Amino acid sequence: MGLRKSFVLLQSRYSYITIFTYALCMRSIRAPNLAQAHELVVKTILEKGWVLETEDQEATIETEEIAIRVDHPLTIPMASSHSRFQQRFLLKYADDLIQGTMSEFEYDYHSRLFDWGETLSVGGKEVHVDQIQYIIQKLRSSPASRRALAITWNPVVDEQLDDCPCLQLVQCVLREGLLHMKVVFRSNDMLSAAGANMYALVRLQQWIAEHLSAGMGSYTHISLVPHIYYLRDMDDIVPFCEKGATIRPIPEVCAACGKCSRGG
Repeated sequence: MGLRKSFVLLQSRYSYITIFTYALCMRSIRAPNLAQAHELVVKTILEKGWVLETEDQEATIETEEIAIRVDHPLTIPMASSHSRFQQRFLLKYADDLIQGTMSEFEYDYHSRLFDWGETLSVGGKEVHVDQIQYIIQKLRSSPASRRALAITWNPVVDEQLDDCPCLQLVQCVLREGLLHMKVVFRSNDMLSAAGANMYALVRLQQWIAEHLSAGMGSYTHISLVPHIYYLRDMDDIVPFCEKGATIRPIPEVCAACGKCSRGG
């Protein structure tokens, strides 16, 4: 009995240490608005990341998992002045996410969230699931629910796609009259895409909150493999970096850029 207790205690401690170590590996960013969140995550990757060539032979800088939390996501500014994607583009991107678009892509997030089930059928009937309506109905009927979530991944389709969804999961939680949103990306281009992703998803959060007559809570954005295409998007890095005044990138980025003394 004594040996068994010792083993269980040891196993418990080992599990705790493993979980604690994993938690330390995930970087956390807390920002007062989406603009600063975007700037901080770009800074983190460029200064703390490492070079990796992707399976598509693209040069990237990536880091450990990153969790970004913005307590008041509608706070202005919602877009960094350093980003090439500003208000007009962001409004259109958010509208396409919520209302849909006539443009054709390998996939789009509106369809995956509002009409999930492409190519699938049950009992001879095509599958069409409006997951956002499910979230609204679930929280109306059970405000304390932890099951108000939507997924985008469809194995039947996505395992064959060259360009498959980065956004994987959206969860909404209603607490004390506020709607909080938490999203998970399997992979996320944090320089060119993340700003637009965060903006559009917060607008979706606002849209859901309005349908529930709820206030806006926090927005949490988790990227499991955050990265930047530092060669392809070098011109987009420069405004964020400001010649080393705001960001001091790793040597590989500065050497590829060569636009200030750090690249010499």
